[in-house]
Amino acid sequence: MYLNAHINTALHIIKQYDGQLPLAHYLKQYFAANKKHGSKDRKNISHLCYCWYRLGRALKEVESSERIKVALFLCTEELKSWASLFDNDWPVSGPLSLVEKIDFIRQQFPSFNSDDIFQFSDHLSEGINKQEFCLSHLIQPDLFIRIRPGYENKVMSVLDQQSISNIRIDKNCIALPNATKIETLFDINREIVVQDYSSQRISEFLQIIPENKQPVKVWDCCAASGGKSLLAKDTLSASDLTVSDIRPSIIHNLKQRFSEAGLKHYHSFVADISKPLNVSLQFDLIICDAPCSGSGTWGRTPEQLYFFREEKINEYTSLQKKIVSNAIPHITDKGYFLYITCSVFDKENEDVVKYITQNFNVEIIKTEALKGYDKKADTMFAALFKKVV
Repeated sequence: MYLNAHINTALHIIKQYDGQLPLAHYLKQYFAANKKHGSKDRKNISHLCYCWYRLGRALKEVESSERIKVALFLCTEELKSWASLFDNDWPVSGPLSLVEKIDFIRQQFPSFNSDDIFQFSDHLSEGINKQEFCLSHLIQPDLFIRIRPGYENKVMSVLDQQSISNIRIDKNCIALPNATKIETLFDINREIVVQDYSSQRISEFLQIIPENKQPVKVWDCCAASGGKSLLAKDTLSASDLTVSDIRPSIIHNLKQRFSEAGLKHYHSFVADISKPLNVSLQFDLIICDAPCSGSGTWGRTPEQLYFFREEKINEYTSLQKKIVSNAIPHITDKGYFLYITCSVFDKENEDVVKYITQNFNVEIIKTEALKGYDKKADTMFAALFKKVV
């Protein structure tokens, strides 16, 4: 039976895979080297691999071929096409809620504990529901787009004309099925930006920044893909943008993305912000989307959930404190500092906020864990500070 062959192939891949490459890249390399697999084969095998890692460390003592079936059962919305893999007493013929599936698995495997899916739950930031967050890893997140100013009617018209299922979260945020081929529908970066729901909510913090006659001088000091930079340009009507990153390749890619977005006037430079800057630049707003564990995004990359080592949390926290220490001195009087992570760990979030308030002359304006696990989205953290003069 070809589905059993798919399971065997998936287990072979899992045995060889060590987490060093993103799973998507590893699978792409594997299928390139093993061209016998057709498109349906690749889809099924990939799905099985992702299901395996979505289970985290739960049922790690169970034999691999049984564990992968449990993972498939819990993580797959429509199981009819997989029914031949399961014994007759498994309820795979009709729709079941995740709660009903978990109840069944607990009957079959009494050792199953949903807390084992996300084994670092003792480190969660305040306000994150432990049970809901752990279970959210069994569900593939949606694809979220942000409609850029002036394109609202056009984007919604295209979605309607193409009969594409969508949920309009707010005026500019749209949730789409993960496999939606948006590149065939929209002018990416100019009309829409691919940006998670929680990441889009950073605009709530940006809207607090007062806009006067002069442009707001903004520095995105860890710019990465530039999503927060574009959000700042779209949220703050008058802004003078500067971006930096430690990697020259990132700055090169940003130039391409900003060109696609129609953003022509900005400044950029390469810098390692974990070390002091030998410049006297001053900004009204510094956005620090700090390097972090990424633990709030592991629903999209469950292999990281599986391979992450707890000691890495302290390594990231140390790096974050170095970065904020070197960035904050470049805030103007009464300027703002926006600290962001896509982490759910209190050491990377609340502990860094405490470090900032204890070591710099700033006050907290707003801080929040941006929970996305109830919307098939990432979970993030943000804190806005204002310099006290």
